[in-house]
Amino acid sequence: MIMHVITNFTASAGAETMLARLLHGATDERIVVVSLIGVSERNRRLADNPRVVYVSLGAASLTALPGAILRLARLIRKEQPDVILCWMYHAMVAGTLAAGMARHGAPVFWNVRQSLDDPASLTRSSRVAIAAAKLLSHRPTGIIYNSARALDLHRAYGYANRNAVVIPNGFDLPQLAAPEPRTARRDRYCRPLPPTERSRNFLQGCRSGGEDPPAGRLFRSRKRARPRQPGGHRADDTSRSSGPRRRSPGEISDMPAFYQSIDLLVLSSRTEGFPNVIAEAMSFGKPIVTTDVGDAAAVAGKAGIAVPARDPQALADAMRAFLDLPEAEYARYARTARERIENEYAIAAVTTKYSEFLMA
Repeated sequence: MIMHVITNFTASAGAETMLARLLHGATDERIVVVSLIGVSERNRRLADNPRVVYVSLGAASLTALPGAILRLARLIRKEQPDVILCWMYHAMVAGTLAAGMARHGAPVFWNVRQSLDDPASLTRSSRVAIAAAKLLSHRPTGIIYNSARALDLHRAYGYANRNAVVIPNGFDLPQLAAPEPRTARRDRYCRPLPPTERSRNFLQGCRSGGEDPPAGRLFRSRKRARPRQPGGHRADDTSRSSGPRRRSPGEISDMPAFYQSIDLLVLSSRTEGFPNVIAEAMSFGKPIVTTDVGDAAAVAGKAGIAVPARDPQALADAMRAFLDLPEAEYARYARTARERIENEYAIAAVTTKYSEFLMA
């Protein structure tokens, strides 16, 4: 029996989605998922596996973490798991300490989901957990990194465990309809949520007033081009200026329809591990413009353009390059995107890599 320990299974980010995909295909008789904070119905539905038991510890703050570790230790003694896999920094610390307190002896593995390209962009709580995990990094049986960049940067930071492997995220391949020529519709762009410090490149590019930002000039000169951004946040229209309007359709539950509605996925992060949104868009045959953070450039491969982080001019130039592509050349990028996910990141192959590493 495997026990997954994750920081927050109410979130909808890459780690939570990848865990849900693994749970969906799992055939174990019993699986226990322990969330330090909580479990969302969205993630239960994605997993869609009646053999999974969920436990929420309700530790929504650092002060609540010691009590959650004690409860997790009691749960480990009760469940007697064969393997414990800890997802993300807080869970890595909590799971390792709880397993030691339980004196059960089951192997503990870590699953690192973040690179350290820009630690300043992370929350204080995350930085504390990263430092604490470094002190414990010799204790787990092995560490899974979801990107080669993450492995390299964590080793340079001081993570001491040498039994490490890179296992990328895996994806289901959607059925694709015949592509609609770009000439028959507006050119559209997507920037993934949320608009935090890590997405400053894109926000600077679209903001108008004061200095004339690069992407702002691009969108004003290309009237057919409109950026789209999914998410539960508010993205105010720039209605007081001559700049482009940014539409926020709110929290999107039908992401397949969203990916089908765009022509180009733009990722402007300052730090990433393995950005799911890139591979998901590529599985729908969408080319990529991305900052060179985490394994973003490696995932995009020849299906996109990678530019330096925090360089709005380079980001705008890359978007312009796609705008200027002839239809046949754009179609070649689209085919390359889909084929790369089929060949390198299908969920079945990734699931096998997890099993082989955890059970070796």
